[in-house]
Amino acid sequence: MFQWLKKRHNPDKLKNLPQLIANLKTSGDFLHFKSEKTGTAFYIYYFKTLVNEKELSEKVIEPMGKHKVASLADVKENVPIPGIIITDDLSVVCEKVMVGYLIIRFSEVSDECALIPSPTDISRKVAQPEVEFTVVGSKEAFVESLDKNVHLIRKRLPVHELKAYELTIGKLTHTKVVVLYLEGITNQENVNTVKERLNSIHVDQVVDNSIIMQYITDDKNSPFPQLVDTERPDRAASGLCEGKVVILSEGSPQALLGPTTFVEFFSAFEDYFVNWIVASTARLIRIFAVLFSILVTPLYVATLTYHYELIPSDLLSTLVSSRQQIPLPPILEAIFLELSIELLREAGARLPTKVGQTIGIVGGIVIGTASVEAGLTSNVLLIIVALAALASFTTPVYRMGNTIRLIRFPFLLFAHLWGLLGVVLCFSFLLIHLLRLKSLGRPFLEPIYPLRVKDLKDALIRLPLNFQTKRPIQLQTEDTVRFEKDKNDFHE
Repeated sequence: MFQWLKKRHNPDKLKNLPQLIANLKTSGDFLHFKSEKTGTAFYIYYFKTLVNEKELSEKVIEPMGKHKVASLADVKENVPIPGIIITDDLSVVCEKVMVGYLIIRFSEVSDECALIPSPTDISRKVAQPEVEFTVVGSKEAFVESLDKNVHLIRKRLPVHELKAYELTIGKLTHTKVVVLYLEGITNQENVNTVKERLNSIHVDQVVDNSIIMQYITDDKNSPFPQLVDTERPDRAASGLCEGKVVILSEGSPQALLGPTTFVEFFSAFEDYFVNWIVASTARLIRIFAVLFSILVTPLYVATLTYHYELIPSDLLSTLVSSRQQIPLPPILEAIFLELSIELLREAGARLPTKVGQTIGIVGGIVIGTASVEAGLTSNVLLIIVALAALASFTTPVYRMGNTIRLIRFPFLLFAHLWGLLGVVLCFSFLLIHLLRLKSLGRPFLEPIYPLRVKDLKDALIRLPLNFQTKRPIQLQTEDTVRFEKDKNDFHE
């Protein structure tokens, strides 16, 4: 197979269809046979791993025998399968046979053949979301089948304005990618930006949307995700209604949404299924948890290293007594615990589910207790690091949670070198980076910077839905109005 793929990209080596078929026969899963059921002999060639053999028997061989098919034109007329192609173009044959098409010829020396689509569907059924699971709302998640994923979105948006732009990426994988947008709502500039960046990808393999994200993001050296990836079709459909662009690819159970903003990574889709007061409180808790996760351990290191005078006297005595037997400076103590938490998290993620849960719980208890009793860490810092790790898991988007855990380490280093001044410097560098960051050419920190007062209604807090009459200014949509507020006000 690999040899055939190599030759496929050297068309000069394959001059005609007989040569191509001879080359395909070197692959163990490529089948070929001769049939004379029609009275006229014909030849069938296909990959058994790509073709539905039951459909081949029932919808191809039987109808051809029944109607006494004797030519390629008869095949197209009598075989009850749409999309049959009659061609002598070698590149078309190469492309189609690798996606589940049958080759039918009436002569072993002819270059002309009929290509009949009969792909087998080996994919899992639509299941519940695992990462973005919610108690209320839809229980459907994307799967690895591109057609099924597009269907999940189209059934939520049954309008002709929903447009799909298809392309293929990857010299070897030939991954089908679909760009979805709502015509008349989505800013065409955003659509063109996505199309241009996707068409500029020239690589040998694309196996997941995560690979595409790394190629099309504005700043490839930033640890922050600049597109939202979601496994929920309802969230993707909601993004389309806002004016976003959605990217789907074959083999990937996630969709990419953009342009996006920093605050969207702290917004769970479940926020729109509950009362606005509950949703706003949950968002504020998440934002506080992220700040707590990033800053609490560096502040501990900075305070104990340089700023004892900031600690209240009652608390200072507790800290001093907890560190009396600790031989390590605060920075090494903190890094030891932080790395222990990361090791437990990584081990738990790589092991089977039941074993991973056990390792996470038992490992955390054993290592934490043993490190305190051995005098390597203080019990106060153990509590702080555990709370910081717990707070980092409150972000609804998994990629942002990884980023939050990563940026704690530069803060720890700056806190050790320059105390609170170092924490302020590191926070300033982080803020400057976020101010310069963009998502598909749009400001990443909007609506905070540039300040969009009207977009704040669905940022740090979520106001009632009847206040969400306009689409986000950042998206520069062609149709800015979602609905008229007066028509949704009900009074006794």
